[in-house]
Amino acid sequence: MRVLLCARGPLLKLLDMRSDINTKLKLGQLSRRYYRPESEVELASLTRCEKVYTKIVETPSEGAKEAALDIAAAIERCVEERGRCVIALGAGKGALDVYDELVRLYFADKVSFAKVVAFNISELGLGQLNEDAQNNFRRLQERLFSRIDIDPSNVYTFDEGATKENVHQHCRQYETLIDSFGGIDVLVCQLTKNGGLAFNEPGSQSTSASRLVLLSNDSRQRIADSYQCEVAPDTAVTLGLANLLAARKIICVAWGEASAESVYNTIEGRIGDNTPASFLQMHHDVKLLVDLEAAALLTRISFPWKVTSCEWTDVLVRRAIVWLSEQTGKPILKLTNKDYNDNGLSELVTVFGSGYDVNIRIFNEFQHTITGWPGGKPNADDASRPERATPYPKRVVCFSPHPDDVVVSMGGTLRRLVQQGHDVHVAFQTNGDMMVSDEDLERTIMLTNRLSSHFGLGTERRDTLINTIEESLRSKKPGDADSPENRYAKGLILTCECIKSCAFLGVNPANIHEMNLPFYSESPLATGKVTEADVAPIKKLLQELRPHQIFFADDYDPNGVNERASEALVLAVMQLKNEPWMKDCRLWMYRGQWGQWEIDHVEMTVPMSPEEFSVKRQAILKHQSQVHDAPFRDPENGQLAWQTSIDRNSSLADRYSRLGLASYEAMEAFVRYHIDE
Repeated sequence: MRVLLCARGPLLKLLDMRSDINTKLKLGQLSRRYYRPESEVELASLTRCEKVYTKIVETPSEGAKEAALDIAAAIERCVEERGRCVIALGAGKGALDVYDELVRLYFADKVSFAKVVAFNISELGLGQLNEDAQNNFRRLQERLFSRIDIDPSNVYTFDEGATKENVHQHCRQYETLIDSFGGIDVLVCQLTKNGGLAFNEPGSQSTSASRLVLLSNDSRQRIADSYQCEVAPDTAVTLGLANLLAARKIICVAWGEASAESVYNTIEGRIGDNTPASFLQMHHDVKLLVDLEAAALLTRISFPWKVTSCEWTDVLVRRAIVWLSEQTGKPILKLTNKDYNDNGLSELVTVFGSGYDVNIRIFNEFQHTITGWPGGKPNADDASRPERATPYPKRVVCFSPHPDDVVVSMGGTLRRLVQQGHDVHVAFQTNGDMMVSDEDLERTIMLTNRLSSHFGLGTERRDTLINTIEESLRSKKPGDADSPENRYAKGLILTCECIKSCAFLGVNPANIHEMNLPFYSESPLATGKVTEADVAPIKKLLQELRPHQIFFADDYDPNGVNERASEALVLAVMQLKNEPWMKDCRLWMYRGQWGQWEIDHVEMTVPMSPEEFSVKRQAILKHQSQVHDAPFRDPENGQLAWQTSIDRNSSLADRYSRLGLASYEAMEAFVRYHIDE
């Protein structure tokens, strides 16, 4: 660890300084007392909709530290009372943070595992312990057991020799083994994004026992992301809900925006097998640790006026009025004092004098987010506009994690910036090769071969390369990484499509910058970590262009590329923030393919007419490798990401219209990122 810190010290220091973008937004709009109340009475009021004891922390690292301390205390208590502690552990990505903290406590002599008996709660596939890198037990060994003083003979997992024919017998034996130690004292696990525990997926009953399960596509994608692989096993062995709920104490963690729905359903929803983790409501000793992003849908975070008197920040007032408008089905300017009183918002009437005063204020705030001039309107009063009028024209850089993100998520805005005379640049942070199918590559190779044959363009080097690519495609097995040649070729397919798409919207091809950041290009499965090598080229580009506006994606995607791309951008900006030109640069964040901004977050919306929206759709259709099929789809409706983005543009416009604002065909939304001073 010391060597790592020395080698990457400057970057690690910046990573420590930078909090998650969305957590930063939450911290800016929330009163701490909603998640850190000062008294037990206030806590009881805030949590009256919650049926599981939940601790909300600001960051995953803070939550991991608290979970580790709780586990250490439970181990000490069990050893004192019964001479040993039986602990059952999950190997989810979020739980790994907790194990790292447990190791730190061990080396600080604050916990001992000498009298601990440990059980693995789930395993992928069958009979794969020695062959498959996707292995929960191996992960637990590497992250925890091999680094502490636990007796290896006290560490248990499912029988590696189990087969589909005898797995039932092995599961019963595993349960009997747990019972022989007196049952589980402490269970540590992660709440999955589909509301499961271990591999107890939706449909699992509270009485379910240890068994073989068939994994859903969503779970397999989650596992593939966690293990940084393309294909995950289709089966797993898991302790059942009955086994897990029999634990005397349960500590469960959930981090990130993608977990918000399952957290809400677990804590405030009805008990049922649609959300297996909701059965935790029946347990007498559960602690669920979640960060602010995972807690986003809980009543005390999203709708605190329902459970307490509020500190009425600007954002919270906006959220409340949007909620009231949608509850009553009325546009903002038609809300009455009675509407406020009948829906628990009489406090707002008291604070502002009348419902009408609140209505006017919030209506104007939303009105001022709408602009047809995303780069600022020259020679105009910009006091109430999202962007300043000067300088004009502006130098604008739009960063795109995958080459198609910028057009799919903000294509209408991109076109408007070009039309209004700004010097617009687009930076492809990766070539997006992982988004291109083998079939698209095969079709391109076929075209190349036929053209070469027809015009007699064959050369020995060309033929060798084509043969290498074709042989690689023929011999490729599920889960195999593409060869470097195939990755480059696939990346070219998407990059060329995106260059044409941007050109269709008016962007000068000379203003397109292909960055191929190392975290993506130098990792066989495009799953590398952000390093200084990723930050440096972004810094170089920004120093060359000295932009007045930067647009970048803050959008979660299944393989985490968007998150790492935005991280690299933010780190570069932080290193440059004291440059004189940065004082006149504004950063705007967009979403679209995988998420959308809450309407009370939005600071700028760019509307589109039916004709403009049609042009954006035409630009998206230039991405032929993406418009008919792609590796990732919306798990709820099966749509491709670009189709969901288009729907979100229409939905946002409809929502603005229902609030009583101007009616448009579609809208793109942005939130400003404020650089730390």
